Amino acid sequence: MLKMIAFVTDAFGGRGGIAQYNRDLLGALADTGTVSVKVLPRLAPDLAATPPEISQAPPRRNRSRYVASALRAALGERPDIVFCGHLHMAPLCVLITWLTGAKLIVQMHGIEAWAPRSRLQRAAVEAADLVLCVSRFTRASVIGWAAIAPERVMVIPNTVRAAFAPGDASTLRIAWELQAKRVLLTVGRMDARERYKGHDLVIAAIPQLVAAGHDVVYLIVGEGDDRKRLEALARQAGIADRVRFVGAVQLPKLIEIYRAADLFVMPSTGEGFGIAFLEAMASGTPAIGLGVAGSTDALADGELGALVRESLAAALMRALERENPEPYKLAAATRARFGHESFSACACAVLERLSAPA
Repeated sequence: MLKMIAFVTDAFGGRGGIAQYNRDLLGALADTGTVSVKVLPRLAPDLAATPPEISQAPPRRNRSRYVASALRAALGERPDIVFCGHLHMAPLCVLITWLTGAKLIVQMHGIEAWAPRSRLQRAAVEAADLVLCVSRFTRASVIGWAAIAPERVMVIPNTVRAAFAPGDASTLRIAWELQAKRVLLTVGRMDARERYKGHDLVIAAIPQLVAAGHDVVYLIVGEGDDRKRLEALARQAGIADRVRFVGAVQLPKLIEIYRAADLFVMPSTGEGFGIAFLEAMASGTPAIGLGVAGSTDALADGELGALVRESLAAALMRALERENPEPYKLAAATRARFGHESFSACACAVLERLSAPA
């Protein structure tokens, strides 16, 4: 049994797309039956059980304490593989591989990997045995600034959990008085540092949709410090009654909201991938995004979801006017491409690549 230590920002008990990706990937690696995984997170705000063959240490938010605990764990465990879950941790992980002789996997997600990095981070990436990227765009960016052989940089896209599936959402639509409405939905943080997600672009498009005769309600699921600005934008556009800020929700409610929406829209210019696209489509709800960055992978180059390269309002109008795809067909196509079976094969490919001769 190979021993892996995973140094991550968050995983089990964490929130957001990166935490989910870490849980999915580390779980898939452990499911091969050839790897035991110990996770050292910086953050873990929620309680969460780990699957068999995975243990997780208490979080260490303080940087110096985290480094100290990482070195103790590595020297005590003597891992065969070090998994670096974020580029910012790569220099520490390289040091640990030098001390232990372990092989190094560095994970790249999105915007943090798109521009040339510091000399120390670049050297750490170039020292990795394997670099994993969630999209082709991120892979091309890394190869552009790091002197690393392309065959050492793999694309392992996000996967989608089986819990996201089509189903009846009439109860929620009635409770929220959405029966006769066309419901747009975005799921994502409202962070002032992540305005690239495009909530404001959707808000700006709504007056044109209403003028064209669409009785639209826009649901925003998520939390963050940019909410007040977005609320002000809705008021200024005269559509405050059409934009509903739902806040953070638990998984069962999130699934119900995805099912209740007529269209999932996230016109983001900065997605490393965009797992929310998969969750929506796996729930049977058509999705629309911009034809840039990692969104193109999540929407399968337009095969699963629509890619916008023009006016967002015009694209939304066309999407609302056309007949929606059959929910179960859309969900099946999404799962065939991004489901558990495909993701498990990717995890096996990672271990095979690590074991291959240099």
